[in-house]
Amino acid sequence: MVATHFQVQGMSCQHCEQAVRLEVSQVPGVRLVKVDAVTGRLVVESDGPLDEVAVLAAVELAGYQVLRPA
Repeated sequence: MVATHFQVQGMSCQHCEQAVRLEVSQVPGVRLVKVDAVTGRLVVESDGPLDEVAVLAAVELAGYQVLRPA
């Protein structure tokens, strides 16, 4: 399993975490999504290479800004 780390801006609560988790979990190849609103950390685990552009789009669809992999 491959873990890719991102920094998300604008999250402040569990609802934020849930919104990001829901959108990112729909990206093809994603197996596990860990989100922490306090630190802004997003960890995406996948079986192989991750489509980072799709992850960025999913986070933006949830209403937040994401920085490139941390």
